[in-house]
Amino acid sequence: MSVKGRSPFYPGQPVPIELFVGRQEQIDKIVSRGVKQVAEGKSMAMFVQGDYGIGKSSIARYTQFLAEQKYGLLGIYASLGGTTSLDEMGSAILEATVRSGALNPKNSEQIRNLLAKYIGEQSIFGFTIHAEALKKDAPRLASPNGLLPFFAETLNRVKVNGIKGIFLILDEVNGITANPKFAHFIKGLVESNAMSSDQTPLLLMLCGVEERRREMIKNHQPIDRIFEIIDIKTLDKAEMEKFFMRAFASVQTAVDPSALETMTKYSAGFPKIMHLVGDAAYWIDRDDKIDHEDALRAVIAAADDVGKKFVDQQVYAALRSKDYHSILAKIAKMGPDAMSFMKQDLEKGLTANEKKKLNNFLQKMKKLRVLKMGETRGEWLFTMRMVRFYIWLDSLKSPE
Repeated sequence: MSVKGRSPFYPGQPVPIELFVGRQEQIDKIVSRGVKQVAEGKSMAMFVQGDYGIGKSSIARYTQFLAEQKYGLLGIYASLGGTTSLDEMGSAILEATVRSGALNPKNSEQIRNLLAKYIGEQSIFGFTIHAEALKKDAPRLASPNGLLPFFAETLNRVKVNGIKGIFLILDEVNGITANPKFAHFIKGLVESNAMSSDQTPLLLMLCGVEERRREMIKNHQPIDRIFEIIDIKTLDKAEMEKFFMRAFASVQTAVDPSALETMTKYSAGFPKIMHLVGDAAYWIDRDDKIDHEDALRAVIAAADDVGKKFVDQQVYAALRSKDYHSILAKIAKMGPDAMSFMKQDLEKGLTANEKKKLNNFLQKMKKLRVLKMGETRGEWLFTMRMVRFYIWLDSLKSPE
């Protein structure tokens, strides 16, 4: 039995640069239409959109890394998870700026000197943030007239090191987009910078699900024209295989072809699921070789994790009827990519009792926001791919 070290998988975290695979079309678009334009002095705004767990944060961080290493942009990454106000957003951006420049010690040192009042205790492990000073000054970054001069001053400090512009990522915007002021802020930031006689080269990238971008448009319609949209889809089979092989090779672990087939099939192109499956397989394995049994056990373990982490358990709790559960299981077995189904097709595989309860089941699932009616009569759609994927994984545990 081998002694386990650090797992090469990162469930719930952006993929490390060395394990990043695929997305070449999207990467090329971000680099050519965003990064290179900003390096030439132009400002751009992009919205990276896709389902939960699809890898939006990973591609954002990866392209930011490329921009810093190859094109002379200063990367600032601010997570807005749990943020609902512009002041909280300003605080997140300010702290992210203080912590930026890590890839170049000279940049980091100059930024820390500029923003020294926000730095608390320092040690060999890093530094703490002076929370009171941060909270006091954050509101001035909550408006374009405050944030743009702040970025201009920051950029001026690091230009001597060859930095040509700023790459700001606002990740996990799913909470703050409900605030109408956020849409106005983003549009004001982009347009104020574009009209300035001394424009700050800025690549602004937001990451969220498509519904949040549409929510911003609903709150302030003119914002629909400012973003270059980057759609993130599921990874294909070759990309998934490359990821698993690279990750397991990094810890000297072999993978049987049948195990690779199982892990890619059940991951269905979702990076978050790939990490859950891979991590489970890594800890289940006992001989430095992932075989078919290891992979199957990992898929079952991943199903439980997905249910706990990404699916509102009230869905299953609300479906108390055994017939309801049976109907859901039959929908699930249509496959992980079947995001829609026709009612008449589903009815063919139901028992007489299940057919009587089908309409009530569909209405209940609609109320729970799991399903919605499609444009074609009798068509039903899953509202979120991750929910659909979980019920499919869960159905694998059924002996049927």
